[in-house]
Amino acid sequence: MLSLHTKIAHADAVPDVVHDLLVLPYDQRERCRQRARLASGEEVALFLVRGTVLRDGDLLTGEGGPSVRVVRVVAAPEPTYRVRCADATMLARCAFHLGNRHTRTEVGPGWLRIRADPVLKEMVEGLGAQVDEELARFEPETGAYGGGHGHHHDDHHDDDHRGGLLAPVPVRQRIHRPSDLAPLAASSAAPAAESAAAPAANLEQA
Repeated sequence: MLSLHTKIAHADAVPDVVHDLLVLPYDQRERCRQRARLASGEEVALFLVRGTVLRDGDLLTGEGGPSVRVVRVVAAPEPTYRVRCADATMLARCAFHLGNRHTRTEVGPGWLRIRADPVLKEMVEGLGAQVDEELARFEPETGAYGGGHGHHHDDHHDDDHRGGLLAPVPVRQRIHRPSDLAPLAASSAAPAAESAAAPAANLEQA
């Protein structure tokens, strides 16, 4: 089975480089470990870096050597809603309320696109938006701090700028693991222990 684990630069100018197509909807394009089938029917295994989101046109490869194969990712059309509004203020309100519900949203010139969801459709229509059902390729925004999820943080803080982050992560917004907090707790406990020991030492000297 072909294993695909490396994303390479686009090669649109050299179409002969591409050996096959991998057609996936968005929910599968944000999964890093999975089995899938190429357009030819061949089964492949994806082993990508955690947090990778595949976009339409991305190129993947796996085993090296003279017979290296390149596969192009194609965003599969899927049921979506296109949200339009009478003015920019109303569109901004829709975007705010969708974001407040952690809804993956694609932003276009004068419109928003979300996955088909009757509850969200009712919500934005209640805000005054026009909603049209469309079978379309879904390419939502990534989070400002990277990844496909709004609250995703890399395991290593030094990697804040990996993956095309739109903004640096403020320290106060980082999510620390318990292992990260243990050294901090130990360092803060040391001064407290020293201050507690000081009165006892003074009593002994008295």
